[in-house]
Amino acid sequence: MLGTIAIVLSLAGLMFFAYRGWNVLVLAPIMAAFAVLLAQGGPLLATYTQIFMSSLGKYVVLFFPIFMLGAIFGKLMADSGSSTTIAHTIVQRLGARHAIAAVTLACGVLTYGGVSLFVVAFAIYPIAAALFREAGVPKRLIPGAIALGSFTFTMTAFPGTPAIQNAIPTRFFGTTTFAAPGLGIIAGCIMLFGGLAWLQARARRAQAAGENYGAHEENLPEFEDGARPGFALALLPIATVIGLNALFSLWIFPGVDLGYLSQPLYGNVAPTAVIGTWALIVALVGAILAVLLLQRQYLKSPQKTLNEGTMGALLPIFNTASEVGYGAVIASLAAFAVVRDAVVSIAPGTPTISLAIAVNALAGITGSASGGLSIALDTLGSTYMARATELGIDPELLHRIATLSSGGFDSLPHNGAVISLLTITGLTHKTSYGDIFVVNLLIPVLALVAVIALGSAFGSF
Repeated sequence: MLGTIAIVLSLAGLMFFAYRGWNVLVLAPIMAAFAVLLAQGGPLLATYTQIFMSSLGKYVVLFFPIFMLGAIFGKLMADSGSSTTIAHTIVQRLGARHAIAAVTLACGVLTYGGVSLFVVAFAIYPIAAALFREAGVPKRLIPGAIALGSFTFTMTAFPGTPAIQNAIPTRFFGTTTFAAPGLGIIAGCIMLFGGLAWLQARARRAQAAGENYGAHEENLPEFEDGARPGFALALLPIATVIGLNALFSLWIFPGVDLGYLSQPLYGNVAPTAVIGTWALIVALVGAILAVLLLQRQYLKSPQKTLNEGTMGALLPIFNTASEVGYGAVIASLAAFAVVRDAVVSIAPGTPTISLAIAVNALAGITGSASGGLSIALDTLGSTYMARATELGIDPELLHRIATLSSGGFDSLPHNGAVISLLTITGLTHKTSYGDIFVVNLLIPVLALVAVIALGSAFGSF
């Protein structure tokens, strides 16, 4: 009983202090140590070095290339002006009349192509502010539109997205980032069109009440409107990411003899455990080379861009890895077996429901989609895979449900991306979080429910 209380109090502390702005690199080991002390009295140093740091290091080893290459690619797209070109073109084509849809689609194209959501938020906000002002749409809806395009259908639903949330399950279920493509597209459309319907209805209601953009002290980032690549050239690196990812994950790597992976030197792993990650690495490297070779004239200092992109990957991956280390410590406690059995016993004939609840709960507690997903699969992934095998459930369905689940309750108020987005736009939780809650949490959870129902009835497709 005391051990269970320790886990609950530790998780509550993690959520509370994360919301208060504590850095998770410090917070995660402190909350882990608190749980260990309360549950079993130690040993603290052995737990820290042998469990916490070991799990943290394992996560970094597995996913650092994706974080680093993704950050470099996003920085190159921003510094070359490609992100701005894509955003401007979509906005100009749709016009002020479709301001919300234009901002959402611009964010969606960029994030589906592998550009970091933080880069996208900085690139899109000045454009969104001008467009919303022209259209008379309240500024308080900008975070909802950016969040809808950046944190939902392109992060967890659409097949092949290079988001880390879509890459993590490949290691546990032997799938690729294109797992359950039909279900992913259905979920993505529910998120996109449901979110647009909500935001547009909110805009119409506000305008009917006489509310327009509003008077604001703009918190616009510095923005240079210099020479930029044309739309087709700007889109080429994004097409490269999607195309190479599909080519290598679906055809090239599955057709190559990877038997040498069974050797101890290479970790004695199954090819399916690495193909998804390898394909993303190749795709991002190809896209980076495309920018460097074809857009060199638009980059003031490629070396500076590469350096800044690389450094920009360090904090995100170590934040997530620290949360994974925290999860490993919690999983090592004897009381966790009670929690694990309780979660797994939910809907015993349908492990997909239990998996969705576990990932959503942990993503909500940690305020991180990737952190919650990693903790859930590190501690329960093999259990769900074994149960799915017994019941004849396609691992691709597990992959898509796990990924979709990571993008639900992660968007609670203490989520780092939510806080960053509100900071960038100069708005507050009070003015804008309600719409973020609907488009980033409520509608994605409804999409998840639809996928579980369809998957249960028709299997993976």
